[in-house]
Amino acid sequence: MKQASAACILPIILGAVVIFAACSSPSASYGSRSRVAQWESRYHDARLGQVTPWQLLREVGIKVDLIPAGTHGRRIYRPMRPTYITIHSTQNYTGNAYNHALALKRGALRATKRRGGNRIGYLTWHFTVQQDVAIQHLPCREQGEHADFDGPGNNKSIGIEMCEHRGNDIGLTIDKTARLAAYLMHTYGIPLSHVVPHYHWPRISPHVRDPHKNCPHFLMDGGRPGPTWQWFLRRVHFHHSRLVPGPARSLG
Repeated sequence: MKQASAACILPIILGAVVIFAACSSPSASYGSRSRVAQWESRYHDARLGQVTPWQLLREVGIKVDLIPAGTHGRRIYRPMRPTYITIHSTQNYTGNAYNHALALKRGALRATKRRGGNRIGYLTWHFTVQQDVAIQHLPCREQGEHADFDGPGNNKSIGIEMCEHRGNDIGLTIDKTARLAAYLMHTYGIPLSHVVPHYHWPRISPHVRDPHKNCPHFLMDGGRPGPTWQWFLRRVHFHHSRLVPGPARSLG
């Protein structure tokens, strides 16, 4: 998931909710083909037609719930021209998108601020997606703190977290994330080759043992991008290819 060591497990007690912000190795083994087939069984691509950007955004179901400007992870304004989209997974089996939004607004996701590590003392990212909603936490033209400390993953990429809480359909969450990525590609002129997993960004720091995170773990094969990640990129391309000319709403 995010930094802290860009993604080490970070327990946060938020009311009665325990949030674990992480992106480490999965405890269970997934078969690439079987899991993809299971996810695809939830899709109905034959029913989907062309859409305007606005219609695709409605399919995503964006809910804007920003971290207040001037507070916590947005205490300092850090502008960005996004040229990448970075995909994460929360590996939090109790916290949904609304829990993460609340934690971010309260400044509950703290990280040690230090040279060669987190730059602002907080974890932040742009969107959290679950099967029925995508919540926006940061404007897309502001930097997050979710990938690689002072590298291009933070300085140039829009961060998207996928929820894994019990009861959430991972297959539908993945497809909603693909739609969101397709919309962001269209709106900000980002090519498909710049849609990358958290794994893509090495965290160069004396405080980090393994520079590449197995994240998003359920889209990795053997802890790194492989056939499952390529399948996800095809989902993004599929939704991007549905787009026809029309107005697009900027997301900041």
